[in-house]
Amino acid sequence: MILAGDIGGTNTRLAYFAEENGAIVWKLHARYPSPKYASLNEIVADFINEHHLPVNYAAFGIAGPVVDGSVHTTNLPWIVTTKSLSLLLKMDSVYLLNDLEANTWGMFTLSESDFFSLNEGERTERGNVAVISAGTGLGEAGATWLAGEYHPFGCEGGHTNFSPQDEAQDLLLSYLRKKFGHVSWERVLSGDGLYNIYCFLRDTKYGEESDWLHEQFSQHNSGQVVTTNALSGSSKACEEALSMFCDLYGVQAGNLALQFMARGGVFLGGGIAPKIITKLKSSNFMNCFTDKGRMKPYLQSIPIKVVLNDNAALLGCCSYALHMAGIKKKIVV
Repeated sequence: MILAGDIGGTNTRLAYFAEENGAIVWKLHARYPSPKYASLNEIVADFINEHHLPVNYAAFGIAGPVVDGSVHTTNLPWIVTTKSLSLLLKMDSVYLLNDLEANTWGMFTLSESDFFSLNEGERTERGNVAVISAGTGLGEAGATWLAGEYHPFGCEGGHTNFSPQDEAQDLLLSYLRKKFGHVSWERVLSGDGLYNIYCFLRDTKYGEESDWLHEQFSQHNSGQVVTTNALSGSSKACEEALSMFCDLYGVQAGNLALQFMARGGVFLGGGIAPKIITKLKSSNFMNCFTDKGRMKPYLQSIPIKVVLNDNAALLGCCSYALHMAGIKKKIVV
């Protein structure tokens, strides 16, 4: 009945939902390596041809600004349009939405066990919500309460200008500006961003990289290598990089909380936060989140939670498709 897609620079995940006993039930799921395909259409065609399931509605969350049913993906050389997907699926009810907007729709389908609380705060019912997700890139979104329900919206705040908070971060900005010109928050708050911070520390403080660490970087995802060695204590440079990453995550999460007046809570999504919860708890994340001068007491009152369920975007796409179709039924995984 409903085809949902979570389109990332590394993987594309598709899920199929069908009506069963008055609810919308998750029936099956498939994962595809995004860079190995020339387009999203190829992946969707493979899924449809393999499973031969009827689809009435389809929604896809994808990184990048969706304008008039079209998006040029941020981390892939794809142009995705509702028109081409509609032709492929032979139906009109096809929707594209920003990936963080999809995640935000999905959050409202989750249970309390799908979250880890970093700050209990004082949640305001019907208060605005902010979502910030560091993963392959940095996504941001929000939701506002209107006419008895939350209405999520996406944005491209991850590409706004990175703003240093101290002398070390001033030097980081200068270092990254020489490499990239424009330095966005995504350059420091993402998997690649974590590696950028590590490279800055290596080149300005720690000197030559050890052979064993160089070998790991040559064989594995760079951000994951930094995280693993930071959490294990195997590398001082990696430890300091992750600490700076957590500080910066707190800074930008606090910025977003103020921009959105997020009394309903700030949620950390994406693939990185669930893996570094112990570090987020022990780091200066919370101090950096609240370090906004006269706004500190206000920010201390805002709940902060890590989203543990990595299916939020798929559930969100399903939820959005149901919303657009005017169908009010519970989603069951």
